[in-house]
Amino acid sequence: MRLCDLSRTSPLDSAQCEVPAFSMEITTVQSFLDYYENIRERTLRVVKCIPPDKLEWTYQAGKFTFGDLIRHLAALERYMFAENFQLKKSRYPGHGRELADGYENVLAFMVQMHQESVTIISQLKDEDLQKKCRTPNGTPITVWKWMRAMVEHEIHHRGQIYLYLSMLGIPTPPLYGLTSEEVFAHSQ
Repeated sequence: MRLCDLSRTSPLDSAQCEVPAFSMEITTVQSFLDYYENIRERTLRVVKCIPPDKLEWTYQAGKFTFGDLIRHLAALERYMFAENFQLKKSRYPGHGRELADGYENVLAFMVQMHQESVTIISQLKDEDLQKKCRTPNGTPITVWKWMRAMVEHEIHHRGQIYLYLSMLGIPTPPLYGLTSEEVFAHSQ
């Protein structure tokens, strides 16, 4: 094993690395669920800023719409990550409107997929976090590392939603309660 700079190593490659003590290892299912619920709450706050008439808006043809992003997050969480955590193959159905169409249905789909995923994760034992699952391309990865990748994936797409809303001039809530300008003002 080699010691890797985890900031330069993808989660898929990190399986071949010696993990330093500061690796942010997930050691209990409950601590992960508590953390993940906070992540999802922040995601939902920004998702709820999307105007219903802009659900299928995108900045460029062929790119994710808001609806695609929400369906993608929901379907990937449930049908890829949650399946993989159980050491099963991905069943990702894509992110199309056939999964959920219309503002209320898309939000309900996201909530339902999250509830199903949390139920699955809740049934894992702490020792299951050390098992190896396989990513969709067959790469083995420790379950807790794949859980961490799920969170990174959600945060990535949440950032896209923030950007899309910004492009439309739609105000969004600050991530942690203060805007950049407010943090700067408090720092003076």
